[in-house]
Amino acid sequence: MSKTNFLKGLWKEHPVLRQLLGMCPTLAVTTTAINGLSMGLAVVFVLFFSSFVVSLIKKVVPHQVRIAVYTVIIATFVTIVDIFLKAQFPQISRALGPYVPLIVVNCIILGRCEAFASKHHMADSLIDALGMGFGFAWGLFLLGSIREILGAGSIMGITIMPQAYNPLIVMILPAGAFLVLGLMVAIMNRIEQK
Repeated sequence: MSKTNFLKGLWKEHPVLRQLLGMCPTLAVTTTAINGLSMGLAVVFVLFFSSFVVSLIKKVVPHQVRIAVYTVIIATFVTIVDIFLKAQFPQISRALGPYVPLIVVNCIILGRCEAFASKHHMADSLIDALGMGFGFAWGLFLLGSIREILGAGSIMGITIMPQAYNPLIVMILPAGAFLVLGLMVAIMNRIEQK
């Protein structure tokens, strides 16, 4: 059961490429691979610890206020991530901008807390959180990598394309995010059909 919970977030129920959740940060911050990876890891942290706390307190939270309580829990961990990024990685914090605080309302996190962590044992909840979180992270990292390679000729800031390469500037613009994401979703659907 736990292996299935982990793997579904990486492929079958991939939050970005299958469920199309978290589109705001997916499209906005993936101009580079490092931005995509950073946002992905921030979501892994928040999702893991939020699921941990929700699975701990699920029996004592009244049904009527559960969403508000979950939101406060998520906001606490988002604040920790935001402060940590500002203190340790100010350049990444500036690049991610307002999208880190928006993790609070990210439907992946609130949805997993409501649909999974509040209804399952802690071990299953944590494994599910890791699967969904790392699924989100690899999706953003891949999207950011493709956009950075095509739009700047580099990956993680290291130039990999020949000097004669003429970057496709559209790839680092919002339209590039839509194009690459659309192609990634199409490729994933095609793989699933086979």
